[in-house]
Amino acid sequence: MPFSTPDLSDENPEVKALSPILKNLGGKKVFWGKIETLKCPNDNSFVKELLNLEGNGKVLVVDANAINTVALLGDMIAEAGVKNNWSGVVINGYIRDVDIVGTLDIGVQALGTMPVRSEKKNQGEVGVDVSFGGLTFQSGDYVYADNNGLLLSKKELILK
Repeated sequence: MPFSTPDLSDENPEVKALSPILKNLGGKKVFWGKIETLKCPNDNSFVKELLNLEGNGKVLVVDANAINTVALLGDMIAEAGVKNNWSGVVINGYIRDVDIVGTLDIGVQALGTMPVRSEKKNQGEVGVDVSFGGLTFQSGDYVYADNNGLLLSKKELILK
């Protein structure tokens, strides 16, 4: 069901908006879902692992500390997210293969693009609180995103 974050914000004044730091880079421009959190530096091992699990319409929120030396998501991992029913990925970091990711049926918001892949060292923490862009994300919260920005809610919102 399509929605706009400005309308959701007007109808739900308790929701919080992320600072305008992310770009909408995925093929699905409007996405939402219950979130799973991940904190990882310059290693996308857990991004790959999680997106290869059944997503059930969830959104993976990744805090990479805005590191700009590597990408944490590329076309193959994003394709796994599509195959496994993830609604989207929000990354406080960078992605690559942007032209292909932009054609896939998954929402992706990130700081931008970087062609260099990350190392695989199995580093990261799943399910921990992550903070960036003026918000703290907790597993089980809900994210609503479109070209206008990203909203965070403690509860699922009614989409009209």
